[in-house]
Amino acid sequence: MLSDAGGLPVVGHWPVVPGGLRDTVRQELIARQLDEQIAARYPVGQRLRILDAGMGQGTQALRLARAGHTVTGLEADPELLKAARESLATEPAGIRERVRLLQGDGRETGVHFLPGSFDVVLCHGVLMYADEPDALLAGLARMLAPGGLLSLVVRNAEALAMRPGLAGDWAGALTGFESDVYADRNGTKVRADRLDALTTTLAGIAAPLHAWYGVRVFTDGIPGDIGLPAADELDRLLTAEDRAGRTDPYRRIAGLLHLCGVRG
Repeated sequence: MLSDAGGLPVVGHWPVVPGGLRDTVRQELIARQLDEQIAARYPVGQRLRILDAGMGQGTQALRLARAGHTVTGLEADPELLKAARESLATEPAGIRERVRLLQGDGRETGVHFLPGSFDVVLCHGVLMYADEPDALLAGLARMLAPGGLLSLVVRNAEALAMRPGLAGDWAGALTGFESDVYADRNGTKVRADRLDALTTTLAGIAAPLHAWYGVRVFTDGIPGDIGLPAADELDRLLTAEDRAGRTDPYRRIAGLLHLCGVRG
């Protein structure tokens, strides 16, 4: 593993601040998978138009801007949007000019953009909080140009028994077998999704499923405050997670699913 100019460890795509193993695994695996799908669809060096709907603090949006793409970030939470703007302000001018940040909801894409405005649309960690997820996805699909890529990250409903079961919470595990609802790290009750149902939804909005991955097969249940291991151990962990996320049956019990649909 490399280091950046400030001495921070670099995992694949960005410097990593110690103290966030779960998020490091999530962001790194999604980045690898997304880059793989982009590389398979577009010529090397092509500057893509990318929309990140519900971008959070902008981790993926800024990474893609650094790679040369033009990125629009849409975020409803003012605190998260502020954090993204502060991160963007530290980037060189050439990167800042490729990024546009807007406050807004993923359901409002029709207000801000014309249909077919983007080559890639990201919707990562948003669907579980949406009151009308099918309508949200249909609106995002309309933003894609023909052949465009929709990248969707959701909580895996088929794995809701895993985290409590591995922690010895047998009542929680038994509940997880029957439920599509779970409590996030803040205690908020949110929805998980099933691969088969989302496959049907993506086909219905003319962005049928092209590829899918598991994210956090082995590390989903670790506490959020666990820091990073030594560099060589982290490399092995990421290699194992990357392989499991592409391999049956392991990817089917990942905490998160990363689905990639292609606009017809």
